[in-house]
Amino acid sequence: MCVATPMRVVSITGQLAEVDAAGMVATVGLDLVDDVTVGDYVIVHAGYAIQRLSAPEAEETLAILKRLGAPWGDRGEDG
Repeated sequence: MCVATPMRVVSITGQLAEVDAAGMVATVGLDLVDDVTVGDYVIVHAGYAIQRLSAPEAEETLAILKRLGAPWGDRGEDG
């Protein structure tokens, strides 16, 4: 099973974004999503942002993943 993860965009260079979820940082492609800006939340799957989502939606999803025992769930927003 694959799980797409909400992550916050911390920087953008061209079509690549550095994203963060509780200290887990990754570089992902923005080829599939329009109008992404620093601070936005995106759903990340297989190295690509596949959808933008609101901060409340992202925070709710991250809280659910934390309750389910996701590996990044115990670090909190500040790491």
